[in-house]
Amino acid sequence: MEPSQGFGSGAIRVASHAPVSFHSDMKSLTEYLWFEVPNRRGFVNITRTVEELVRKSGVTEGICLVNAMHITAAVFINDQEDGLLHDYEVWLEKLAPHEPVAAYHHNRTGEDNADAHLKRQIMGREVVVAITKGKLDFGPWEKIFYGEFDGRRRKRVLVKIIGE
Repeated sequence: MEPSQGFGSGAIRVASHAPVSFHSDMKSLTEYLWFEVPNRRGFVNITRTVEELVRKSGVTEGICLVNAMHITAAVFINDQEDGLLHDYEVWLEKLAPHEPVAAYHHNRTGEDNADAHLKRQIMGREVVVAITKGKLDFGPWEKIFYGEFDGRRRKRVLVKIIGE
């Protein structure tokens, strides 16, 4: 498709940083990160841990998947700024308030965490980050966060790194 065809207007430019390789030794690494956030809700910057796992994997060109393995936790990318994290907390609580717990049909099962399921749905299950020249290929200010919406128990996050 020519740049002028399709949706929107404007050309798409692609910049290549590495030669294309069709025959390589594929590597992979699977690790689990465990969390037990002491409060009901919280955010943990896990960027450095994921960067260490990329180094451990030996992958220089590839993909890194990071996903929450629990339905009331999230993984997302954003800025490490305390005011923004506070704003997320306030915004999410307005969208899906914890109380009154009786307002949610899910809580009729004996749970009190329906709001946590909704907050996770908004914030997302996983992120995928490219690995270029052995490093996570982020935009300015991007960091990876674990978001907890129903804490006080042990939960895990999968980190899967694939590449060459």
